[in-house]
Amino acid sequence: MSFPPEEVRDRLSSAVLADVLDRLGHRQSALPSTVRPLNPAWKIFGRAATLRAVAVRVEPSHPYAVEMECIDALQPGDMLIAATDGDRGSALWGELLSTSARARGAVGVVLDGLTRDAARILAMDFPVFAAGFSPLDSKGRLDCVEHGRPIRFGECVVCPGDWVFGDIDGVVVIPNEVCETALVRALEKVSGENRVRDELEQGRSLREVFAEHGIL
Repeated sequence: MSFPPEEVRDRLSSAVLADVLDRLGHRQSALPSTVRPLNPAWKIFGRAATLRAVAVRVEPSHPYAVEMECIDALQPGDMLIAATDGDRGSALWGELLSTSARARGAVGVVLDGLTRDAARILAMDFPVFAAGFSPLDSKGRLDCVEHGRPIRFGECVVCPGDWVFGDIDGVVVIPNEVCETALVRALEKVSGENRVRDELEQGRSLREVFAEHGIL
């Protein structure tokens, strides 16, 4: 990818990227709306590193094995995307995992399940997007079964190496094969929206501005 990740993160938004991906035919780009940032100010952008967990009823013989393998394999710029099929029985994520992921160079974590140690994660300012909170440990309740493979996350399929952008509005997945095109068009759309905003602030008719620019 030729765009500096920091520029993408700072200049774009999930809404702009979702609009662009709609036009590129990727209409299931958004992860479930239940996935929220612990801190509404956080914005994230990075490469997807995938992890899948399933609900279990007994403690596995080697708890956390696949989870630890996944985190130890993280590379700088990675975004860990963990799917639990929306399990709400325990917290897959927590402070110590955040500490290790950050030390490996990960830029954030997105999971469709729960996290714990929220206060400490907020204090360390490591972006975690989750569906809620629980004090319960995942051991004997969830077990990670694979990483580095495509995973289904709500209506969206996330593949390793896809690009993931998140902010207060939600999380959007940009398939790697359309990333350059999507980012070019998204930056163009931001420039267009800035022009439209300026004209609306000057009192021009919304209908006239939309007819001229096609942006709303």
